[in-house]
Amino acid sequence: MIADEDTVTGFLLAGVGNVDLRRKTNYLIVDSKTTVKAIEDAFKEFTTKEDIAIVLISQYVANMIRFLVDSYNKPVPAILEIPSKDHPYDPAHDSVLSRVKYLFSTESVASGRR
Repeated sequence: MIADEDTVTGFLLAGVGNVDLRRKTNYLIVDSKTTVKAIEDAFKEFTTKEDIAIVLISQYVANMIRFLVDSYNKPVPAILEIPSKDHPYDPAHDSVLSRVKYLFSTESVASGRR
C-alpha cells in the first residue's frame, strides 16, 4: 500500500499491513516530505515481491508516478487506485479503468455489437 497516513492507518487496522523480522513493511506512508524517488522505489519494490497480490495506491500518489503506473502491465500484483480522504477519486486518471474501457470497446467493435 502506498498512501497518506490516514488511509494506511485504516488498512492497517483492518489487518492489511505487515512488518517482517527485519522491520521491513509492505506499505509506504506518503506525506509532504516523501520524495517522488521514494514513491517510485516503493512501487518497484512492491510490484516485484512474491508475497504481494494487490498494490493499493492512492490515486493522487499514483499521479505523482503516473508513468510507472501506466507502464506496469503484469497481472500480479494488480494495481488498484483508491481515493483518499483529501483527494477524491477521478476515473479519468485511473489507468486500470481506462484499459478495461479500451478492451470492452474493442470487443464490442470486434463482435459487431455497439
